[in-house]
Amino acid sequence: MPYLAHFGLREHPFTLTPNTNQYFPIDKHVEIIQSIQFGIARNTGILKVVGDVGTGKTMLCRLLLRKLVGSNDAVAYLNAPQVDPESLVMLVCAEFGLETGSRPQMLQALNTFLLEQQALGRNAVLIVDEAQALGPDGLEAVRLLSNLETERNKLLQIVMFGQSELDDLLRRPDLRQINQRIGFSFNTGPLNTAEAVHYIEHRVKTARVEGIDFPIFTARAMAVLAESAAFVPRVINILADKALLVAYGEGSIQVSDKHAEAAIDDTPQLAKPLTVQRRWVKRLLVGVVAAEIAAVAALFVYSPALQSWTRNSIAAVRALVMPAAAKPETAPAVATSR
Repeated sequence: MPYLAHFGLREHPFTLTPNTNQYFPIDKHVEIIQSIQFGIARNTGILKVVGDVGTGKTMLCRLLLRKLVGSNDAVAYLNAPQVDPESLVMLVCAEFGLETGSRPQMLQALNTFLLEQQALGRNAVLIVDEAQALGPDGLEAVRLLSNLETERNKLLQIVMFGQSELDDLLRRPDLRQINQRIGFSFNTGPLNTAEAVHYIEHRVKTARVEGIDFPIFTARAMAVLAESAAFVPRVINILADKALLVAYGEGSIQVSDKHAEAAIDDTPQLAKPLTVQRRWVKRLLVGVVAAEIAAVAALFVYSPALQSWTRNSIAAVRALVMPAAAKPETAPAVATSR
């Protein structure tokens, strides 16, 4: 694709679909994944990760899935399950590869399966992404699933990823039982300034053709994009991708702050506009410099004295720097006979 080749890319660096191969490991996310793994290992029961839209919850969910599958644990994954409690049990059984039937039959089969996994030394983990979609009834069904246990251990570890609406649901008095059973709770949030810049650089690096490493984004462009995106990774992706398209349309191999500003102006529904003060100062400085250049040029054209001074100054500089051998020599006096 000409667009990718133009920047020396082998794939798009700022896709919205979470790609674990392009994951940028910020410290907070690494800590969350490690803490979840610790909570699963100690049979915590229910764990929760909540954050605003676009702050990396689904990416963390995918990373956790990859780690758990790689460790040979039994994993069931549900995405935004808008189902009634009985259907939720059926989905969980299906994810674990169990036959479905009546609710008592499914619960019995699930309990037997979980006991077998425990005997094999394997964790059984249910991961629910977009858990706010469960609603009150679905969350109550999750609580009932967490009751599957022995005298000493929880048989099913449940990790819920959700938006802030999940916390709103869990504050309801009728859901206080499941809220009290959440052993660990984590929050994702925007990046800081340094992380946002490194995030852009990392996404570009993971998408580059091997051997090509010229900087695609100027430091100023990255700072402008990150600030306008309120340091939210998903919004950074949207703006950075648009800025690349603007630069490509102009034939530039580098994204400048001008291209970044064009992308921001094209995304008013997501991007925080640059402050009026910042744009006013920038335009003022550009105008002042242009005015000074014009004034000097006009003075030179219309001032014979300035022209004469300039010619004399140039002649003096040449006299100083010209090699001695290049200077004209005075002809020696010729003796004449009388």
